[in-house]
Amino acid sequence: MKTQPKGFPRISSRSPRRDRITPPQGLFAVWERRYHQTMKTFPFSHTVSLSCRVVLILTAAIHLTAAAIAQPDAPPTTAQVRQALDRAITFYTKSVAVNGGYVYYYSPDLQQRLGEGTASPTQIWVQPPGTPTVGMALLDAWHATQEPRFLASARDAATALIHGQLKSGAWTNSIDFDPAGQTAAYRNGKGRGRNFSTLDDDISQSALQFLMKCDQATHFNDPVISEAVRVALDALLNSQFSNGAFPQGWDGPIDQQQKSINASYPTCDWRTEGRIKEYWDMYTLNDGLAGTVVETLLVAHDIYNRPDCMAAVVRFGDFLIAAQLPEPQPAWAQQYNHNMQPIWARRFEPPAIAGRESADVLLTLMRIHEVTREPRFLKPIAPAIAWFQRSQLPDGQMARYYELQTNRPLYMQRTSGRNYQLTYDDSRLPKHYGWKNSSPVKKLQRELTRVSAGRPATTSPVSPQTVREILSSLDKQGRWLSTYHNEPLAGQPKFQPGQQYLSSAVFSQNIHLLASYLSRPGRDGRDAAAGGGVDGR
Repeated sequence: MKTQPKGFPRISSRSPRRDRITPPQGLFAVWERRYHQTMKTFPFSHTVSLSCRVVLILTAAIHLTAAAIAQPDAPPTTAQVRQALDRAITFYTKSVAVNGGYVYYYSPDLQQRLGEGTASPTQIWVQPPGTPTVGMALLDAWHATQEPRFLASARDAATALIHGQLKSGAWTNSIDFDPAGQTAAYRNGKGRGRNFSTLDDDISQSALQFLMKCDQATHFNDPVISEAVRVALDALLNSQFSNGAFPQGWDGPIDQQQKSINASYPTCDWRTEGRIKEYWDMYTLNDGLAGTVVETLLVAHDIYNRPDCMAAVVRFGDFLIAAQLPEPQPAWAQQYNHNMQPIWARRFEPPAIAGRESADVLLTLMRIHEVTREPRFLKPIAPAIAWFQRSQLPDGQMARYYELQTNRPLYMQRTSGRNYQLTYDDSRLPKHYGWKNSSPVKKLQRELTRVSAGRPATTSPVSPQTVREILSSLDKQGRWLSTYHNEPLAGQPKFQPGQQYLSSAVFSQNIHLLASYLSRPGRDGRDAAAGGGVDGR
């Protein structure tokens, strides 16, 4: 029998009793108040007969019960949404935050904190869905409501990130406020350890994007935030190689002068030769680096009007074109050496064509074309989509890796400890890694059609039904409790089915949706028509 982790309770699978029907909670008290209010309108109320009193009470009950039943179908009002935002943000920022920062998951009693593994009481996480993710949600709430407390909480999150900014300019995955804890080489001198700024897993990119938007929200009047942005943005630009590529990370100045050549297949036996220990110094596309770096540079260009950021985007786009492998696999690898050949990264990340990274590159090239209108950034896309179409697995998914030149789906099996063996067999895959992903073909085709036609990207409005569900799932303490059902989660927490937990990703998504609902066009008119003006009356 599996033991239950401390602090994460299991919910009961038993259904609630359905043998009694009661009016909504507190409705009898409302009936009574309505009755007394009605009686006050009659100067002769003290002479009203008992039967009349009963009729008046029942009339009030009928009207109020009907209103209570009909309410769930009415569009949520501004007042209801703002009240939910206030309750949820108050709880998360007052009860959950550590020095303004956040981790991934919390037990309902807040005694257990998880990032990628257990977090100490003094740790926060930079890697999404940690502090930058929550910070962006708080900014969304502030933009939608102009509530000063929400902006103040976002600034607290920014201050927490700045505490952990490294001497090398950007961030690593977590920050510890205890100088004796799991720290790194912080710029403020209050840490010790590695000075490795990383672009892996959207870590430095998400932190920098949030700080830039927080800087803008405060009208660039916070010199601490402005200085942190300047240092981080300069460090990012200085990490770019002359051929446009980016490394996975850096701990000091890099040798930027690299020749611009096109990608090719290794001429050695890549299974046993050509391994590079410090692969993170090489050209990297792993874990969505292309899209997150480009978006970060575009945000910087938009906010600060920096031409050097747009120039970096264009150089990176040219690198992506050069990094496309020739036929029969016109797609991309995760890592390249300085000769532009695919290389090993971790023990379970072989030189191969990478399906997920290739999709990210295609979307990134389309994004670069969208802002530059340069046709060359669309040329690699058609042959790459054709490769995706012919490389789908029988079930319609894509493998994470495809063997170089043969295009056979390539997997790993764990042999012992940290050792792995290459295989074509997908029957015993390690569970710590995503070996298969859904096919991106339809999404890529839709996006290519949109971008080629010059149409702007659109998002669907948040539906009243979605907002009602978010409001109804917020408990009395201002929490959205999640229940684990064996679904994949960031950080791979070792939850048991039925466990309840608090999730920074769920909190941030719900706050974003509620803020989007408040910011929708025509909000005021619809709220008024629903019986509640902008202020909810």
